[in-house]
Formats: sequence, C-alpha cells, structure tokens
Amino acid sequence: MQLTSRQRISLKVVALLSLLVTNGVFVYWVIFRPRELLRGLLHPAALVFELDIVVVLALLTVYFARHPLGRWSWRTFLGLSLLGGLGFSIPTFVLLNTPAPPPGGSS
Repeated sequence: MQLTSRQRISLKVVALLSLLVTNGVFVYWVIFRPRELLRGLLHPAALVFELDIVVVLALLTVYFARHPLGRWSWRTFLGLSLLGGLGFSIPTFVLLNTPAPPPGGSS
C-alpha cells in the first residue's frame, strides 16, 4: 500500500490529535479526578462502549496478526493501542508499515 504525502500528513494529524486531546483528557481525569472517572467508567452505558472497544481491539489485533501490513507486527499495534487508544494506534500503525513516498513525489 502506498500513501500520498497528503494522506500521510492526515494520518499524522489524526494520530497526534487523538494522543494529545483524547488521551490528554483521560490523563487529566486520572490525575486530578480519579473518583469521578471511576464513577463514569462504571456507568452501564460506558461499560457497553468499553466492551465494544475491547472487542474491536481484539478483532484488529487478530486481523493484523493474520494479515501483516509490513515490518511492524501485531504486537506493535497492540502496544500502540494500549499506549494511546485506537484513534492513535491505527493511523500510527499504518504509517509505520507503509513506505514514505520518494522525495519530490506527487501529493
């Protein structure tokens, strides 16, 4: 799979925003409001979404184990997901496994 320069930049922006914004909010709540975070995470509606995320993570991990994208394995994808969530791990994993376009290539 080959990505254009514009696609690579878009994936980088999505990964960075997910890492800083989404995970930044989560880290803030972990540090400064852990009790409120725990109450929110244990809400029945939140538990359904958490289960959905775990299922999607498992399915994607199995998929990448059976159909590798490139040099980096499913273990890398799983580590990225645990570090920064799916919004960070999917674009980062795709970027890691696709070669950069040659300098001066079309965008």
